[in-house]
Amino acid sequence: MAMGLGPHSLLDAARRAVADRLDAGGVASAALEARLLIAHVTGLSHASLIARGNEPLGAAAAALEALTERRLRGEPLARLFGAWEFYGLSFDVSPATLIPRADTELVVDTALAWLGDRPALIADIGTGSGVILVALLCNAPGAVGVGLDLSVDALTAARANATRAGVAARAHFAAGDLAAALPPGVFDAIVSNPPYIASAVIETLAPEVRFHDPRLALDGGADGLDCYKRLIPQMFLALKEGGWGALEIGYDQRVAVEALMRAAGFEAIETRRDLGDRDRVVIGCKPRAAGADGRGVAET
Repeated sequence: MAMGLGPHSLLDAARRAVADRLDAGGVASAALEARLLIAHVTGLSHASLIARGNEPLGAAAAALEALTERRLRGEPLARLFGAWEFYGLSFDVSPATLIPRADTELVVDTALAWLGDRPALIADIGTGSGVILVALLCNAPGAVGVGLDLSVDALTAARANATRAGVAARAHFAAGDLAAALPPGVFDAIVSNPPYIASAVIETLAPEVRFHDPRLALDGGADGLDCYKRLIPQMFLALKEGGWGALEIGYDQRVAVEALMRAAGFEAIETRRDLGDRDRVVIGCKPRAAGADGRGVAET
C-alpha cells in the first residue's frame, strides 16, 4: 500500500501515518481527520482507539488507504462517510444534497425559540437532505412539517433521514419550486437555507464545496439574491398572520434581504449572528390584522 500500511500495522502507527500524509497534502486538522477516518473504517470509538492502539489494523487497512486517497483528492469527510452530524443528529448525505454545516443550526435555534411545544405547521423550502426540518421536528414534538425541493434525489434523502430520526409520520416531502405551491395563510413558520452564493463566486470556493456540493443548492444568481427575490413574497403569502419566516443568508446580504422582507410586508425584522459573529439568519413576522388575538411578536 502507498502508505506502507497493511493488516499487521498497529492502529496507533496507522493513525500517525495517515495524519502525516494528510498534513503533507495540505489538509487542515490532519490529526483529527486521521482519527475520524480510522474510527470510521474500524467502527471503534475514540476511547477504544486509544485503548487498543497496539492492536493490528486488520482488514480495515484497504478501506483506510482508499479513503485517504479520496480525501487527498479533495473529497470532504462527509462524502467519504456518507453521513454527517447536524444538531446532534446523524444525517445521510448524497451527491444531490449539501453537507450540513454548523452555521445552519442557527436557523433551527431561531425557529425553536418561537415554536416551543405548541402545535405548529412548518415549511422548509429547499429542504435538501431535510436536516433543518428533521431537527425542528425532533425538538418540537407539537410540530408537523412539509419539505419542498426541486431535486427528486434530495427528497429521497430527506425522507430517509426523517425515517431514521423517527419523525417520518410528521414530515411530508414534495417536489416544488421554492414556496410557489404552498397554500396561502396556513403555515406558522417557514424556514429556508436557499442558494445564496453569487454565480461568479462559486468558482473561487474551496474544492470541497466547488466540486462536491450540488450547484443547484449553491448558485443564487448574479447577485446571490435570485431565490430571496422570489421566495420572500411567497413566504409572506403562505404564512398565517403572526407567523414567522427565517432565512439563512450570506455574511454580506443582511441589508438586501431585510429590505426584501420589508417590501413584502414583514415586520419585526431582525438578523441573528452566528458563532463567528457574522450575519447569518434574517427573521420576520407577518403582522396580524388590527385587533387580532393570539400569540404576538412580543412573545418571541
